[in-house]
Amino acid sequence: MDTLITLMPVLMFLALASLLFSGFPVAFVLGGVALGSGFLGLAADVFSFIEFFNIISRIWGGVCENLILVAVPMFIFMGTMLERSGVANDLLHCLQVLLRRVPGGLAMSVTIMGTIMAATTGIIGASVVMMTLLALPVMLERQYHPSLATGTISASGTLGILIPPSIMLVIMADLLSISVGTLFVAAVFPGLVLASLYIVYLFFRTRLNPTLAPPLPASEGPESQAELLRMVLRSFIPPIFLIFLVLGSIFAGFATPTEAAGVGALGSIILAVFNRRLSRAVLKDVVGRTGLTCAMIFGIFIGATAFSYVFRSLGGDDLIHAFVEHMGLGSWGILFLMMGMVFLLGFFFDWVEITLIVLPLFAPIMETLDFGTHVAAGLVIPWVAVLIAVNLQTSFLTPPFGFALFYLKGVAPPSVKIQMVYRGIIPFVALQLVGLGFVIGFPEIALWLPGVLLD
Repeated sequence: MDTLITLMPVLMFLALASLLFSGFPVAFVLGGVALGSGFLGLAADVFSFIEFFNIISRIWGGVCENLILVAVPMFIFMGTMLERSGVANDLLHCLQVLLRRVPGGLAMSVTIMGTIMAATTGIIGASVVMMTLLALPVMLERQYHPSLATGTISASGTLGILIPPSIMLVIMADLLSISVGTLFVAAVFPGLVLASLYIVYLFFRTRLNPTLAPPLPASEGPESQAELLRMVLRSFIPPIFLIFLVLGSIFAGFATPTEAAGVGALGSIILAVFNRRLSRAVLKDVVGRTGLTCAMIFGIFIGATAFSYVFRSLGGDDLIHAFVEHMGLGSWGILFLMMGMVFLLGFFFDWVEITLIVLPLFAPIMETLDFGTHVAAGLVIPWVAVLIAVNLQTSFLTPPFGFALFYLKGVAPPSVKIQMVYRGIIPFVALQLVGLGFVIGFPEIALWLPGVLLD
């Protein structure tokens, strides 16, 4: 009986893993496992009835009253409005024209667009679906190889999980009790490194094998420099300026992430008005989709809060600490163990579940890590948080449950088979792991900019 009580946290995880594959909503699975485990703990006399009320107070204080999380719905609104108002469509067309003479220019345009859209929203599903609808038909029409086209769109669409203002970074900062602004600044260069790796890979691969990505015809786009300039001023400059307002105000210390999210939401409305595409129907659709997305995310918040409380109350933290100490790993061993766990979990779970369930368990361990002169003691947690964020980007691409792959397949033409999509993402997953290695080996990639701004 004592052994069973000790292993109750492990049984919670096994029950969670099993029920997540049932297709039942994740929020309800998390909450249901938490309540069921609580009642089992009550029967075993290791959980008291009053602790069920503590779950409610945790949810209220950690989710409902958390001012940092106010930024989440506004960032979602901003990204959805940019998609529905046609700003993203105009941006992609502009980039195609500007890069029409470069090998693989259309694929690079998609990557650059994914980078820009990542800096305006952190909604991966919306980004992947939007770029699939806008770019995939054009790429297939231009005789791009389907695997190259789908891999480029999937990988570029997932940059929003890392490049600020990322919803995931807001959540991670809250869970680790560190500054959202610091984490935003630390993630900028790692995100740009990944985007750069994609572009370099596309350039050399399409240069070595031009049949994969035939160039656009020279007749594509405006016929005069004046028309080209007008297109750039109308389609490229406005979203870049919005990014500058949102991120610049955070980095310069003029606004908190929550305030900057409000600026971004208002800016997206202004851009829609500027493009003459703001209507009652568009606004209603954007608000409805924002509400549904927020309901899903905050529902998982509530379920994860209940799960983590019951898990800790049943001794889950002590069990993990004992396991890590028993393995006798040093700081580097623990780091690679954490990275391996996050990477493997990414094959089966979404970043929301991994972040809200695993990160609170990692947080006490992260505080004990010491990497000597490689990373200053006060910067270990932001650095490891960025490593986890880079690692989590692979969770959208790795089969069998790579969510970006299903987002793309759901709106792709029937001629695009899932096997093509799987083949297309393999090089990009490898590039993400290369980028992760760069940030591990050269922590200044993540820590140099925070150090400059904080000094």
